[in-house]
Amino acid sequence: MTKPTPTGPLRQALLRHVRPTDLQAAAQLAVQGTHGVINIAEGVHQAVHRRLGLSGGTTGEQTSGLTGQIYQAVRGVARLAGWGTNAALGVLLPLLDDPATHPEASPQRETVLAALNGVLGDRLQALGNPLAQAMELRAGGVPLSLSPGSLKEELPGAGPHILLLVHGLCMNDAQWRRSGHDHGAFLAQALGATPLYLRYNSGLHISVNGRALALLLEQLVAAWPVSPERITIVGHSMGGLVARSAVAVGQAAGLSWTQLLRELVFLGTPHHGAPLERAGHGADWLLAANPFTAPFARLGQLRSAGITDLRHGHVQDADWQGRDRFASGADHRQPLPLPEGVACYAVAATLAGQRSRLAERLTGDGLVPLDSALGRHEDPSMRLALAPEHQCTVFRTGHLDLLSSPKVAAQLQTWLAAPA
Repeated sequence: MTKPTPTGPLRQALLRHVRPTDLQAAAQLAVQGTHGVINIAEGVHQAVHRRLGLSGGTTGEQTSGLTGQIYQAVRGVARLAGWGTNAALGVLLPLLDDPATHPEASPQRETVLAALNGVLGDRLQALGNPLAQAMELRAGGVPLSLSPGSLKEELPGAGPHILLLVHGLCMNDAQWRRSGHDHGAFLAQALGATPLYLRYNSGLHISVNGRALALLLEQLVAAWPVSPERITIVGHSMGGLVARSAVAVGQAAGLSWTQLLRELVFLGTPHHGAPLERAGHGADWLLAANPFTAPFARLGQLRSAGITDLRHGHVQDADWQGRDRFASGADHRQPLPLPEGVACYAVAATLAGQRSRLAERLTGDGLVPLDSALGRHEDPSMRLALAPEHQCTVFRTGHLDLLSSPKVAAQLQTWLAAPA
């Protein structure tokens, strides 16, 4: 007599990595990918037609006549298949799956979702894809409800000092722990603060996330179990830009939490952009310059609004609204100084040795140059007025190593332990 298969434990183990709703999400992405491939194929086809002097299509990348009708038919089949699959899964999944029974997601799943949202997060949200991450405040890896009664139970040891940590692009709140160190836990113990971690869809525009964070912090302060007296925000990479955006929105709207904000700390934040995204825009331009490779420029343009915001460090709606984010590489930002009444600090890293001045300028931390991380700019209106004693450069340190550097931890403690 054979033993019954332990489907329960196996299913729970599998659900830590893959959820039934992932089928619906994957099917939706597959349909979008199919349409993308069709568009690229038709674009190349049209480029060949033009090169041979044949009749053109309705647009620069669409064929005409029988060829165009065939491409339209293929798109129609793909669209119908997508609708049918989505409808079928929409009916079946609620019958086969109960989200309330899902175990805690594995770190591997959380890491993959964070990366996917960073690259395609704006598209996921626009499509209503189940993989799109919502913004939430978390403590101990668990989302907070932000209702007064529940928050008191979730944070029984909450004190008057709120320490908020905001992660960077393609990351999540769990990734503040690196090489056994977590700046949040370290500073909480050193300062007697209550650490909270933000999780957000880093593929959205930075100003969109900034506005959402500003409103979320207003909810948090209203529900805090004790009377809050001090808020400190530490942002890594893109997280620093999201924090700057949130403060600007909050101060403009007169939100109460901004009156409690005492310190704003930036770790490797690309205040004036990152060369890697500017290189990506250059690649788009090169592909588009040749009629045969122009259709493949679509691949580069799949990257999210959050990524393209890092070209120059967009933090306000006015920096990007009304413009094609792939059309121009010019810097259209509106100046945004550091917030008044808030002590602002910046840590920059460089892979170079301390005495290699030229190398440290060229390499930065591998992703963010020193000048960008320290707010320096040729245009005086764009410079961030960081006091010399509020700046720190760590050497032989990479972008992610800022999260585990003992030197960075000691500097943060020194800054934040002193009166603002």
